[in-house]
Amino acid sequence: MKRFVNFSNHPSANWSKEQIEAAEKYGEICDYPFPSISATADEEEIAALADITAEKILAMNPEAVMCQGEFTLTYAVICRLVRHDVPVLAACSERQVRELPDGKKEVVFRFEGFRKYNVLG
Repeated sequence: MKRFVNFSNHPSANWSKEQIEAAEKYGEICDYPFPSISATADEEEIAALADITAEKILAMNPEAVMCQGEFTLTYAVICRLVRHDVPVLAACSERQVRELPDGKKEVVFRFEGFRKYNVLG
């Protein structure tokens, strides 16, 4: 079975119809929640967590993975998945801001597509 792994803190149940349809082109959507990363975590902790996470994601036999979260773990996981020829994607959206009468802002993100991470070297 083909799978699209959503490795983020954005459950697919909350995605727009457009994002769900775009993800389903790769296969069944499987959510894999992005862990909370302590600001005090060092590089060794991030590397160890990236190893474990990439291994678990690879065991799901993904056709593609959307990877979005804390930057250092995101980068580490992306590098590990790309080494196994797994396409890793980011969701691209347009940010729409509307000023409300009370001075607050309403922000809506409109999904526009997925963009593949281009890992060089």
